[in-house]
Amino acid sequence: MELLRKWLGHPEDIYNLLRFKMGGYRAVMPRMDTDSLGCGLRTCYRYLNQTSRSFAAVIQALDGELRHAVCIFYLVLRALDTVEDDMSIPLDVKVPMLHEFHSHLYQPDWKYTESKEKDRQVLEDFPTISMEFRNLSKVYQDVISDICHKMGVGMAEFLEKKVDSQHEWDKYCHYVAGLVGIGLSRLFSASELEDSIVGQDTDLANSMGLFLQKTNIIRDYLEDQVEGREFWPREVWSRYAKKLSDLAKPENIDVAVQCLNELITNALHHVPDVLTYLSRLKNQSVFNFCAIPQVMAIATLAACYNNQQVFRGVVKIRKGQAVTLMMDATNIQAVKAIMYQYVEEIYQKIPSTDPSSNKTQQVIASIRAMSLPGSPMASRHHYSPIYLSCAMLLAALSWQYLSTLSKATEEYVQAGDN
Repeated sequence: MELLRKWLGHPEDIYNLLRFKMGGYRAVMPRMDTDSLGCGLRTCYRYLNQTSRSFAAVIQALDGELRHAVCIFYLVLRALDTVEDDMSIPLDVKVPMLHEFHSHLYQPDWKYTESKEKDRQVLEDFPTISMEFRNLSKVYQDVISDICHKMGVGMAEFLEKKVDSQHEWDKYCHYVAGLVGIGLSRLFSASELEDSIVGQDTDLANSMGLFLQKTNIIRDYLEDQVEGREFWPREVWSRYAKKLSDLAKPENIDVAVQCLNELITNALHHVPDVLTYLSRLKNQSVFNFCAIPQVMAIATLAACYNNQQVFRGVVKIRKGQAVTLMMDATNIQAVKAIMYQYVEEIYQKIPSTDPSSNKTQQVIASIRAMSLPGSPMASRHHYSPIYLSCAMLLAALSWQYLSTLSKATEEYVQAGDN
C-alpha cells in the first residue's frame, strides 16, 4: 500500500508508466532487429544486455552504423573497467595491463581468463569483441583505441592514489567518465549524424561525463563506504570531518549534509555546459541517448540535496518519475524545462545557514538564465481536478499490475551504470 500512496501523490507517474508500458517506450527505444546481424555482433549485443542495466536499450536505439560503434566502445571500456575493478589481480600485473590494454584490440587471440569479476565474460571472450572492433571503419577504431589508451593510463594513476583536491576529483572523473563523453562525441561526428564541432569541443563533452560521474559519486556515498571505496574529495570533506566515514555517524549528520550540499553545488556548475552541448545535437537518436542520462542526473541531485538519507541508505528517483523523464526529454526546450524544474526544487531547499548557500544560489541563477520556461513543458505537471480523480482511480485499480512491469523496463529506469 505504500507504493499506492506514493503513486496517488504523483498521478503523472501512473499515466506515464502505463503509456510507457503500452508502447510509448518505442519512441525513445525502438526495437533493434538482431536477426540480420552476424554471429559476432549478436554475441556483442548479448554481452551488452548482460553487462549494462541502463545503457543497452538506448545504445540499440542509435541510428545506423553508429549503433555498432558505440556498442563495441562500451564493451571495450567495460572490459578495461573489469580489469581495474578486479582486486585479485596484483598491482604489478594490473598496472601494465591497464597501460597496454588498447593494444589488445589488434591482437586477435588475446583474452584474460583469470578474472573473478561478475562481467568477466567480456575478458574471457575478448577475441569476439576485438574482432568486431576491427570490423568497424578505421575512423571509429581510431577513436575507441585512443580513448581506451588514455583511460587505461588514468585508471592506473588512481589505483593507489586517493582523490584529495577538487582538481584531482575533476581529473579522476575525466579519466573514468569525461573521456567517455569525449569518445562518444567523436563517434557522433565520425558517423556524420552530428556536426564536427560536437566531437571537437572536448570541454563540453568532458562536462557531460563529469556531471554524470559526480552525481553517481555523490549519491553512492554509503555504498562506497561499505565497499571500502572513497571518491569524495578530501579537500571538501576534511572541512567537515576528520575521516570521510565520520559523515555517516548520526552525531555528524548536520555537517554531513553541508558537505553533501557543497559537492552538489560543485556538480551543478556543469549544467550550463550540458545544455550548450545538447543544443548542438541534430539527430534524434543521439539526442535521446545523451539527454536521458542528464535529466536523470539532475533529478537525482534534486532528490539528494539537503537530504540526510544519503548517509543512511539509498536515494533514488521513483520509477514513474524516471519513465516520465525518459519520455519527455526528446528536445532541447523540454530538457531546459526539466532542468529549470529541478534546480527550482533545489533552490527551495537551500538552508539559509548552509555554508554553500550563496554559491548554490549563484549557480542556480546561471542555469535559470539558460533554461527559462518558455514551452508547454514548463507546466507539464499541472493537472486538472478531473485528471487527478481519474489518475487516482487508475492508481487504485492498477497499482498491483504496475508493480510487475517487465524486467527490461524495471532495469532501465533504475539508477544507471557508473
